[in-house]
Amino acid sequence: MGGIIIIDVHCHLDFKDFNRNREEVIERARSKLRAVIDSGVGLGGNRRALELASLNPGFICPTMGFHPVDASKARQDLIGEVVSQIESNIDLIVAVGETGMDFHHTRDEEGRRRQEETFRVFVELAAEHEMPLVVHARDAEERALETVLEYRVPEVIFHCYGGSIETARRILDEGYYISISTLVAFSEHHMELVRAIPLEGMLTETDSPYLSPFRGKRNEPAFVEEAVRAIARIKDMDLEDVDSITTANAERVFGL
Repeated sequence: MGGIIIIDVHCHLDFKDFNRNREEVIERARSKLRAVIDSGVGLGGNRRALELASLNPGFICPTMGFHPVDASKARQDLIGEVVSQIESNIDLIVAVGETGMDFHHTRDEEGRRRQEETFRVFVELAAEHEMPLVVHARDAEERALETVLEYRVPEVIFHCYGGSIETARRILDEGYYISISTLVAFSEHHMELVRAIPLEGMLTETDSPYLSPFRGKRNEPAFVEEAVRAIARIKDMDLEDVDSITTANAERVFGL
């Protein structure tokens, strides 16, 4: 890409989808990216994210959290274990999360109530330790924003944002960030979001192995380039300028 240095602020390299060729995927990412943030979810995922980071110091940066879909049915003692796990490794991670509310996959009121209850546990944890918070919010973006605003979290990232333009603007008005995924390469809604909001509030991600910009191919961190290209095209900006701004945003938010 000739001088372009990108950060994939959200992926799941620890997932079993990458077991067959994880090292190849990491090497491809190294050839294009400044850093990769691997987002742990749950006890096992958090542990694996830490392991990957220890094997790739300075390049793979871990976060630790608990997925909202799991939170809707999880035992309280398990959530407590994850909190203890995060607190024990707080100096090794760059953010708390992902965590949040997913009303798309969880339709029952009791499940949604438990999601919000668990979300508050991790929001409070991020506030207490003055850590950035990575939020997963689907069909619950406004509710998640209102919840976060009750706490003093220093930085908040709405990862893989797909909500309304109005709520996106509210998020940015609060000084928080929206992460644009590789969906922007083919989703008209995500293109409209990029048209409507300033680059100064954007980050870029793959959420790999999901959301591939290439039909029939598993997504991977190196493909975050496609999100940056799409944003540059939509904004009618130079690729280098989009990269410079979004990378600086990521470095500032995650302390890289």
